[in-house]
Amino acid sequence: MKIVVLDGFAVNPGDLSWDFFNKYGELTVYDKTQSELTAERCADAVAVFTNRAEISKELLDKCLRIHYISALGTGYDMIDLAECKKRGIEVCNVPGYSSASVSQFTFALLLNLVTDINGFTKIVKDGLWTGIPGFHYETTRFMELSGMTLGLIGCGAIGKRVAEMANTFGMKVIATTSSKTSGNENGITYLSLNELLGRSDVVSLHCPLNEKTRGMVDKSFISKMKDGAFLINTARGAILNESDVAEALNSDKLCGVALDVLANEPAMADNPLLNAKNCIITPHAAWTSIAARKRLLTILEANLESFTKTGKGINSLIK
Repeated sequence: MKIVVLDGFAVNPGDLSWDFFNKYGELTVYDKTQSELTAERCADAVAVFTNRAEISKELLDKCLRIHYISALGTGYDMIDLAECKKRGIEVCNVPGYSSASVSQFTFALLLNLVTDINGFTKIVKDGLWTGIPGFHYETTRFMELSGMTLGLIGCGAIGKRVAEMANTFGMKVIATTSSKTSGNENGITYLSLNELLGRSDVVSLHCPLNEKTRGMVDKSFISKMKDGAFLINTARGAILNESDVAEALNSDKLCGVALDVLANEPAMADNPLLNAKNCIITPHAAWTSIAARKRLLTILEANLESFTKTGKGINSLIK
């Protein structure tokens, strides 16, 4: 069968190997695929792998040989799952491969928000250390996490790992999910969304992008947060209304925001967050450790092998 990887550069920029695919068929790997080229590149494909390239009804109408589609990661909002189900096309994702990396990155962002290491470093490199009487650094942010409340919106594998780290730092951890808004479990207290927003010093997003969460973090959402709270997003960029978040930063409603994802990536020059106060933005890098990407490729192969033998991937999204 013909196997096409539409946008493989993010997963494998050259430090890993796609060779395992060759045992299953004829492989073509593209670093990136513009939308106008997707149909042409998938024309004869039986198996298609995508990171962000859209798999739409219109594409499936043109590419009738496709029987297997896999996300090159956990998120699959770029795939028209309902249309694939109608057509009997198997769809898989790769869950769990980056939980350790994303949770570590999330906590690194949190530490960066409350502890301005770059600011302290600049004091030394600019020769200001000896010029500060009594070694006081009131202008450089340094806040203790101990005693703060961390609110997790979504508490799957990544959220639970972040909670473990937060507990180690002496933080109180609360969470809300689509199915759980009360109770206590493993050091986490579950609350409703509104309760969580009103109590959290830090809100961290770990929920999927869907119709309920798209644009969820808007003026109304932010108004329910504590004044001077922090916000972290390592989930999906479109969960935020970016203009509303920028306004909240510039008005000091929010003390700081750290984002690894944006609604449109890479960042456009007119994105209001680029010039907002106290806003950390990283280039969707939380999942990209080499250990995580190796696990991703291993799970990709396991899914494809299962499909070739049974017609169903191990991590099938078609229920």
